Amino acid sequence: MGAFLLRRCGQSIILLFLVSIIGFAALNLAPGGPLSQYALTPGMTQEAMQRIATQMGLNRPLPVQYFDWLSHLLRGDWGRSYRDGQPVLSIIFSHLPATLLLMCTSMVFSIAIGVWIGIQSAIKRDSLFDRFATMGAMVALSIPTFWFGLVAIYFFALKLQWLPAGNMYTVGDGSLLDVLRHLVLPVLVLTFVDVAIWSRYMRTATLEVINQDFIKTARAKGVPPRRVLLKHVVGNALLPMITLAGMQLPTILGGALVAETVFTWPGMGRLFLDSLGYSDYPVVMGLLMCSAILVLIGNLLADVITALVDPRIRPA
Repeated sequence: MGAFLLRRCGQSIILLFLVSIIGFAALNLAPGGPLSQYALTPGMTQEAMQRIATQMGLNRPLPVQYFDWLSHLLRGDWGRSYRDGQPVLSIIFSHLPATLLLMCTSMVFSIAIGVWIGIQSAIKRDSLFDRFATMGAMVALSIPTFWFGLVAIYFFALKLQWLPAGNMYTVGDGSLLDVLRHLVLPVLVLTFVDVAIWSRYMRTATLEVINQDFIKTARAKGVPPRRVLLKHVVGNALLPMITLAGMQLPTILGGALVAETVFTWPGMGRLFLDSLGYSDYPVVMGLLMCSAILVLIGNLLADVITALVDPRIRPA
């Protein structure tokens, strides 16, 4: 296991290096570049643009800029925002709790509901419940997240006036109950889509386990059906779900992108869009690296947990 972890860590470092190169080059070679927002300032002259570029080090060759950024990154300095001059890490950490609250809450509901629906669909294959679950999953996966978010706002916030339309809390309130009320709609939208994913994966995994010989043997020995389901079927069907859970970790940034924009939720997804629109490249690169790190951590944790749970695939 130790050699496996060292090998995976080495591969992760190489992948992070490649991601940083591609991301840095793509951002700096995009039309407009980092100085595009300064060009919109009234009265901005070419001489002033050149002076700003010199002060920010943007007139140097791109490889020199990259290695300078990388050296600061390795020392814990992720740069400063072009917008307000704040450290990138402090900006990211200030938006991280909002995204963690939103994504972790939706993930808990998605896993609990999706796993239950998937198991029920598998053990009641081709039943009315299974057909409705399949139809519902297809509908959920077909509806754009932003459209469902707008519909939810229209009905629950504007028509019925049961819930607030956006933001994380009411100005001047900020109590726990107020935050929970603001949390309902974005969690509802994210859970609606994620339940479809979890239920389909769980249904497939459960059907594969049900048809295995050891399940037939347990039934032939007279093991109670409930014990067969809970101990043998569900226990083995959940193993592939560990990998899926690891792949869901990067959604802390990407999955919240649309929901946070629709509901004006002050998290990392909205920060990414705002920074991209402002050409705040240090913040965008910081968020890109955070997303890449989450992908690698999620995959590594999924592999480790799966190996610990299932000795059959444990590396030598």
